[in-house]
Amino acid sequence: MNKEFEFIIKSLSFDENYNPSENTRITTNFANLARGSQRQENLRNTLKMIDDRFNSLAHWDNPKGDRYFVELEIISVEMDVEGKGDTFPVIEILKTNIIDQKTNERIEGIVGNNFSSYVRDYDFSVVLLEHNKNKSGFSTPDNFGDLHGNLFKCFVNSTAYKERFNKSPVICLSVSSKNTYHRTEYQHPVLGVEYLQNEPSMTDHYFNKMGLQARYFMPPNSVAPLAFYFVGDLTGDYTDLELTGTISTMETFQKIYRPEIYNANSVAGKEYQPSLNQQDYSLTQIVYDREERSQLAIEQGKFTEENFIKPYQTILEQWSANYVL
Repeated sequence: MNKEFEFIIKSLSFDENYNPSENTRITTNFANLARGSQRQENLRNTLKMIDDRFNSLAHWDNPKGDRYFVELEIISVEMDVEGKGDTFPVIEILKTNIIDQKTNERIEGIVGNNFSSYVRDYDFSVVLLEHNKNKSGFSTPDNFGDLHGNLFKCFVNSTAYKERFNKSPVICLSVSSKNTYHRTEYQHPVLGVEYLQNEPSMTDHYFNKMGLQARYFMPPNSVAPLAFYFVGDLTGDYTDLELTGTISTMETFQKIYRPEIYNANSVAGKEYQPSLNQQDYSLTQIVYDREERSQLAIEQGKFTEENFIKPYQTILEQWSANYVL
């Protein structure tokens, strides 16, 4: 029988007044934007980009391009391993809500979108680096991502998740710069043109252990495909408006975070390999410290090792080895 971990879900509005809490995983896109002297302007411009992109995609019965705006909630998930009230912040995701100003309706969007995890920082910034130290070739440990994947599946199948959210999460990330993507003939009205890749990326393998599969789409008027990680049927389980909320939110973050790919001045062709080294791209007017973000991931990986992995290692390893849905 599986041990039941308790998950505590907290939410905070992501708007122009957002200030990251001390407990937030500060390598997240939204937390990085919300610091410094240009904090409020950054946030205001980011939210405007999201709304504009949403209306450009949801153009039906929207002649002025201002029918909708998107509200974002930061969903923080804490986990109590021993049931004693001591919690650790394991996951941060985003929840979209769509406001239809024509009907005055508030439409629930998708939960997931951006995905941040202290344990993932630990896996990639501590475990992977240590495993490959002083080795000529790159490899991953046999059980790489098992604990993280099981924790995520445990959360999504928990009572706390099911009481709060009606649908499974969709996580939307950048495509891998190490892979080549091939355009297909399939086109979805909102997701756009589907791409297939030559082989699964390391991220694909990692997210597969979370119970998620991947598809790659380049939305209308985008310049590069996005990677969508989901459970079930991406095109059948979610409405066009729900998917539009995720696309507009995550494409905006990627334009800021990876302008070389998502704000490039040329559109992905039939065969496409993303590159962070190409120079033909435009910058947004939003300040984002990518170097700081990379350094913080290492710091937070070590923080996780000291405050979560080591104190609960025996419990977590035994639980993960025996975990079944």
